[in-house]
Amino acid sequence: MRHRADASDADPVARRRLRLGAGAAIVLLLGAFAVAILVSVFAQQGSEVEVPPAHSSPSATGAGAEAVDGAGELFVHVSGAVASPGLVTLAAGARVVDAIAAAGGFTPDGDPAGVNLARLVSDGEQLVVPREGEVPPAGVVGGGVSAGGAAAGLVNLNTAGQAELETLPRIGPALAQRILDWRAANGRFSATTDLLKVTGIGDKVFEGLKDRVSV
Repeated sequence: MRHRADASDADPVARRRLRLGAGAAIVLLLGAFAVAILVSVFAQQGSEVEVPPAHSSPSATGAGAEAVDGAGELFVHVSGAVASPGLVTLAAGARVVDAIAAAGGFTPDGDPAGVNLARLVSDGEQLVVPREGEVPPAGVVGGGVSAGGAAAGLVNLNTAGQAELETLPRIGPALAQRILDWRAANGRFSATTDLLKVTGIGDKVFEGLKDRVSV
């Protein structure tokens, strides 16, 4: 009888120990789960802080684009036989045909053959479109004059084409093309002495044509 009593007394103790062990294990699991959640939340918050705002880069790019868009404009005064004579604004690289189109196109009596439609226009020039049978005004070379107004008979270095340049003393096809190439690479001639920067044009050649050209 004593042996049975000892066995029955041991059972509740064992059960209590088992319950305590199971409870401790559950507490540990819940604690580990809570720690994992906190670590995940803080990691996400840290990553969000380090990422730069998405709108900062486009705004800077937009400012640069505005600066680029504002550059390279040409202002040309179109007069004569056009529908809307006056000052027009063109993009860099525009030609006479673009200037006439911006001025409303030819009038019914305008003479398309009186201007070189393919010629590049330059900033500040005046483009005079003649009427049929009309002689271009003095100083007009190739359908345009420079901002300063070229004198009659002078070849404008900023508007002249290949054929016009070849009318100058000692300027053949090769030198005429070099002048055009220099103008394309450097923009307008700011002075007639800029011709000396063109390969093949030295002091002697310049002396023979300096009184025949303008800018």
